[in-house]
Amino acid sequence: MTTQPSHASPILVTGAAGAVGSIGRNVTEMLLAKGHKVRALVRREDERAQALRRLGAVMRGDLTDLVGMHRAIEGCARVYFGMSVSADYLTATVNTAAVARHHGVEAFVNMSQMTVTQMSISESTDSPQHKLHWLAEQALSWSSLPVVTMRPTVFLDGFFRLFAAPGVRDADELALPMGAGKTSPISAVDVARAVSVVLEDPTPHIGQIYNLTGFESADLEYYARAFSKALGRTIRYRDVPLSGWSEKLLAAGVPAHTVKHLSVMTELNKQGRYDRMTDDVFKLTGQKPISMYDFVKLHAAEFTPA
Repeated sequence: MTTQPSHASPILVTGAAGAVGSIGRNVTEMLLAKGHKVRALVRREDERAQALRRLGAVMRGDLTDLVGMHRAIEGCARVYFGMSVSADYLTATVNTAAVARHHGVEAFVNMSQMTVTQMSISESTDSPQHKLHWLAEQALSWSSLPVVTMRPTVFLDGFFRLFAAPGVRDADELALPMGAGKTSPISAVDVARAVSVVLEDPTPHIGQIYNLTGFESADLEYYARAFSKALGRTIRYRDVPLSGWSEKLLAAGVPAHTVKHLSVMTELNKQGRYDRMTDDVFKLTGQKPISMYDFVKLHAAEFTPA
């Protein structure tokens, strides 16, 4: 027997004011569109929070604040936990999980990472964030909470939009330090769609781990051709040195913890660690994830010179 979608109790969605491709914001909008009450937790008031506030869903709070999370979770039956790359990730996970267990939530949907699938007590990576994700999953398994784990691969919205757009727009180059490895990037919207399906009726999914991959797995030369076709001009892949790429991120104000994580991801891509394909997105949503070609077409203005 499965639970029916409940419109009485609000669903807590964390990370709701995220930046490019925010899963939390998309989950919030999808659930509201289906008639659910949502508490969209944001850390600070800004224009992103204001957009959600107009939908009547915003609550301000800090995932590492014990008292604040009581206010956020009390009365909620279901929780979506997602947080940007952060040195505070493990603290936030355990803090939120402890409060969720205290209030007896019926589902805790945790946003993890694909790399954790290949990690263990003796196998890790050099990314501090990967280690925090692995430890967070261990803590959640010990918690006896009704957890559903989502493990997406590389996001289209990060490497192939945020980081790639300047090079594509200004030099007709897909300039990334990802070597010749293959990857199956997925869009945040497809991940959010899978999460919203689980939150609507979580019972059949409790205890499950979903590995979410994109439409296809290919190397960057292939994806450069997809960019070319979508934009109507030749885009070439240039495998840039990792050191210079990382230094530019640091100079732009990206935290060192995040830069280290992203740098490790590029090294893992060269090793083929993201050359993965599953049909979990289709099984959950009944829709295939968006392809690179369609993603670039959708965001063409960001890749086009002014």
